Amino acid sequence: MEGGEAAPPAAEEKGGEEEDDFGYRLFPDRNKKPQSFLARSFFTFHNRCQLMLRMTLETSPYAQLLLEAMKQSGCTVFSDRHFSCEDCDGCVSGGFDSATSQIVLCQNNIRQQSHMNRVVTHELIHAFDHCRAHVDWFKNVKHLACSEIRAANLSGDCTLMNEIARFKFGLKGHHQTCVRDRAIRSILAVRKVSKETAEKAVDEVFDACFNDLEPFGRIPHSKRDAKRAYRDFQNRDRYNANL
Repeated sequence: MEGGEAAPPAAEEKGGEEEDDFGYRLFPDRNKKPQSFLARSFFTFHNRCQLMLRMTLETSPYAQLLLEAMKQSGCTVFSDRHFSCEDCDGCVSGGFDSATSQIVLCQNNIRQQSHMNRVVTHELIHAFDHCRAHVDWFKNVKHLACSEIRAANLSGDCTLMNEIARFKFGLKGHHQTCVRDRAIRSILAVRKVSKETAEKAVDEVFDACFNDLEPFGRIPHSKRDAKRAYRDFQNRDRYNANL
């Protein structure tokens, strides 16, 4: 998740103790009755979100590669079914709801096209992982950690320019540090676990998941890298089709 992982079904309270809600508290619109099209049309946040989403899906090489990879894996993504623009808690920008296979875009927190591009890419990586693997989002914190590592690593979250904008600077190993830190933050945002538990889960799977570059085949540090990765992905598929 961008700023927090997304939402499996909310847990019930048992024995008077508060159970983990798996992050649904960050996405209050998930539990509301859907508004009519006419009602939504009067909310500029919603309209802006829809327009920016369309632009991302049509122009972002990150998103285009992930959409094509998911289609080839048998998980075709439809913009009207698998994306939902909603109001969210102030600390998150998006999430992947594995219960509905739907990406939530936080229309009140996403205000720039570049931010939308990054959020959609981040959440599509979660969706891709959900498609290709038996990810236990609910109970296995290592599975969640692995997908968060991959999303931070491959979505552009930790590019040099984004880190400079956050006033974070570093030299050797800074990209890895950023990926680790953002993965831990995302886990803590949506799981009622200690920081030590989140750090342990990330550290135990970090090397394997950081080096899992599918479907990009490389870490796309820029839009140019993403375009090259998309071209290589298409050429790889053409080569495989001729075998």
